[in-house]
Amino acid sequence: MKELSLHILDILQNSITAQANLIEIEVFENKMKNVYSIGIKDNGKGMSEEILSHVTDPYCTSRTTRKVGLGIPLFKQNAERSEGSFTINSVLGKGTVLKAIFQHNNIDRPMLGDIAGVIVLTAAANENIRFIFTHTTETGEYIFDTDEIKEALGGMSINQPQVIRYLKEMIRENLTEINYSK
Repeated sequence: MKELSLHILDILQNSITAQANLIEIEVFENKMKNVYSIGIKDNGKGMSEEILSHVTDPYCTSRTTRKVGLGIPLFKQNAERSEGSFTINSVLGKGTVLKAIFQHNNIDRPMLGDIAGVIVLTAAANENIRFIFTHTTETGEYIFDTDEIKEALGGMSINQPQVIRYLKEMIRENLTEINYSK
């Protein structure tokens, strides 16, 4: 995948399939320490130890429509290719925690891409799930929490086109304020 936001989208879909009702996405970047990390945590159904031991194998998938699952293996490969690391932990019945660490200035680290679109469109399509997106840089921190958004909207649905446009722009503006790396 060419953008980190597409990796995030893939993992979010896994969390949704695992019936999570809380998904936390954390992006942390520090140019001085040369670190760029992405963490995703959900409270879904988790994975057995057997599945967890093979989850980075492209021929391991829980899907019945095809025999390969490339999302997690490609995410791991991109982290390792940019001199980083990848970990995934899961407890059956409790959820999954995934972390990919990249060298910030590594030429092989993919760009973040359209994270605002990924977060907003995924939240709009899954209004029953709470999404908390946190992005931290040396300049500051931005937090997008769908519970806070729903409260501010006063009953208006997140999936309204004008709300989606507004939320995407709001996220982009806030990320620009904290000098995020696109």
